[in-house]
Amino acid sequence: MIRMIADSVTLDAAAGDEKPRTISGIAVPYNVEATVLGGSRVRILQGALPTDGPAPRLLEDHDTGRIVGKVTAREDTPDGMLFEAQIAKTQAGDDLVELLKMGALDSVSVGIEATDYEMDGRTMVVKAANWEELSVVYKPAFAGAQITKIAAAEAEATPDNPETPTEQENQVSEDIKPEVVEAAVQAPQPTAPIYAAAKKEFKLPSASEWIAAALEGGHRWHQMNENIRAAAPDVTTTSNDGVLPEPIVGPVYNNYLGDRPVVDAFGAKAMPGTGKVFIRPSVSTHTSMAAQSSELATLQAGEFQVQENQVTKSSYGGYVTVSEQVSDWSSPEIIDLILQDMGRVYADTVDNVAADALVAGATTTGNFTAANKGDATEWLGWLYANAAYILENAGNGGHLPTHMFVSAGNWEALGKLEDGSGRPLFPQVGPMNAFGTTSPGTSNFVAFGLQVVVDTNFANAGNGTLILGDTTGFEIFEQTKGFLRVQDATVRGTNISWLAYFATLMLDSGRYVKANFV
Repeated sequence: MIRMIADSVTLDAAAGDEKPRTISGIAVPYNVEATVLGGSRVRILQGALPTDGPAPRLLEDHDTGRIVGKVTAREDTPDGMLFEAQIAKTQAGDDLVELLKMGALDSVSVGIEATDYEMDGRTMVVKAANWEELSVVYKPAFAGAQITKIAAAEAEATPDNPETPTEQENQVSEDIKPEVVEAAVQAPQPTAPIYAAAKKEFKLPSASEWIAAALEGGHRWHQMNENIRAAAPDVTTTSNDGVLPEPIVGPVYNNYLGDRPVVDAFGAKAMPGTGKVFIRPSVSTHTSMAAQSSELATLQAGEFQVQENQVTKSSYGGYVTVSEQVSDWSSPEIIDLILQDMGRVYADTVDNVAADALVAGATTTGNFTAANKGDATEWLGWLYANAAYILENAGNGGHLPTHMFVSAGNWEALGKLEDGSGRPLFPQVGPMNAFGTTSPGTSNFVAFGLQVVVDTNFANAGNGTLILGDTTGFEIFEQTKGFLRVQDATVRGTNISWLAYFATLMLDSGRYVKANFV
């Protein structure tokens, strides 16, 4: 429904009960844009409203349960639709007449349903509509409209009023030029009625009032729902914070995974509980063996030495202070969220320590031509050359590499490698003779027969990190103390701290070779 209001309706109540009681004025101005709530606009063109067909009902305040008469005359003018309506001789009609006489009601509002319209930018232009009803209202949307004064009924001639209105004077004046002011209107919907009546102050019912009206049903229930819908544009979140819930959807999102690829690849060993420094022994000199030169000849003299490798514990941790109010009122429990986050951040922190120690302890040998990262033969050449270096190293006792440690950029380069026919070298679903399998969603995979460990804690700048080795010559030690929760009565808060001891030891740097990118 479009409900547009015109101002200053006049009433003529004829002398005696036999004369009809009528009101007349302008129902809606044409070619006037009304700004709707939400920023769009509506405009009604001349000829949009019918002047024939079923007569629109005369209502009070657009309430179909309060019919007080009907429209008896309609005239289409360039300025707008003019009307004349007759008020019924009912109790409701009598009450309406009294209100009109005293000026308590002085405006009307049409109710139409658009049947043909077009959009002019953001403006809905109504070209045809069904005129359903005309309502007497107390507050017009177009408060500044000028209304013609017309004779609504033939007045009785009296000695003091000898002149009788002529037929021409009883016609609607044609020099109406209403001055329309902008009014707030509810946003039009093409498939639903459009309401353009003036906004009304409406106090939302309480829950008990709403339930009582629902149980009663009938007009009161219908009217309450209509009032709630009419007032909806004025019910904003800023003015109703007290009744708006703030639901939490799902668990709290945390972007820390808490993964530690390097630590997990080597495994963390337990460290002794006492002492700041502890000893990790390793063989520095091996025994000697040789052929006996002759029977009863002296055997090869040898020596066996074990060296002390000192490992110094390092402490890692952090703390936060949580007010008692946050602890008591939070949902989900803030303490649990803090502890989860501390565990994840700690895991990432010590994994970064281990990654840096592995890079620092690895031997740099063998050149990798950075420009050929996309060439599988470059990778094969470097891997085999440095696998041979590890194998031949005198102190390694014939070890071969089992792992390849890479940064994110080199993981990407590995995944993109192709054979001579342009096929992926490590297909996701690989044939039996594939060098390995991987996919963009896999960070732990096999390539060239080696276990690939990709870690974002490896430096990715420049050409990134590429290390070849195994997991027996580099050791990680850890003792997790966990969290400590201490109440601080002076501020009514809780101090939550996390503490752990962590250390690394490179026992055999010859088993780890990092690429020298050129």
